[in-house]
Amino acid sequence: MPDQSGNHLKQRNRLLEAILPHVAFDGWTDAALQAGAADAGLDEIEIDRFFPGGAREIAICFSDWADQQMLDALSSRETDGLKLRERVALAVRLRFGVLAPHRETIRRTIAFLSLPGNISRTGKAVYNTVDAIWHAVGDRSSDFSFYTKRALLAGVITTTTLFWLNDDSEDSAASWAFLDRRIADVMKIPALRSRLEKVVCRLPDPFEILRAARARAR
Repeated sequence: MPDQSGNHLKQRNRLLEAILPHVAFDGWTDAALQAGAADAGLDEIEIDRFFPGGAREIAICFSDWADQQMLDALSSRETDGLKLRERVALAVRLRFGVLAPHRETIRRTIAFLSLPGNISRTGKAVYNTVDAIWHAVGDRSSDFSFYTKRALLAGVITTTTLFWLNDDSEDSAASWAFLDRRIADVMKIPALRSRLEKVVCRLPDPFEILRAARARAR
């Protein structure tokens, strides 16, 4: 028998999944939340029990739910033979696969979370997504590239989402090509850093130049 927290999460996700189709038509409104609760066989009061933060909390949980679905799908794939960039691309594509039935809901969610009062929460949700992806694909960087990679991947996911929402190519082929190009740009960062460090190491010490200039001036 699952524990209470597991059962609570299961019911919470069931309510979320019931709400999503209604958001496509009604947006993140009380009407959508109430219709979803009815579909899930729950009283309206249960919305406050599972999501005391209302529509804003549910919209953020939509992102968390998609992240978990992506991680579950990724864990069932054989990725040992894939390059890092291929694992990242696979994770992002799997997440889009989870979201595919909810395109209109995503459009509504983007508009809703773009409102001034929601921006900070939106940023945290995006960070959680990219952090989950980098950890899931085995990246264990702890230097400056830790945050650089996450910031760049956030940009990749954001731009690819906008592209994907308007992509009518077969099997979203154009979106995957777009995604691969953007990820290729992200993966250049370590190489660029290495080349930059080599250049910097060859540069003369600016303090030594200053000391020499002062010596000549005497």
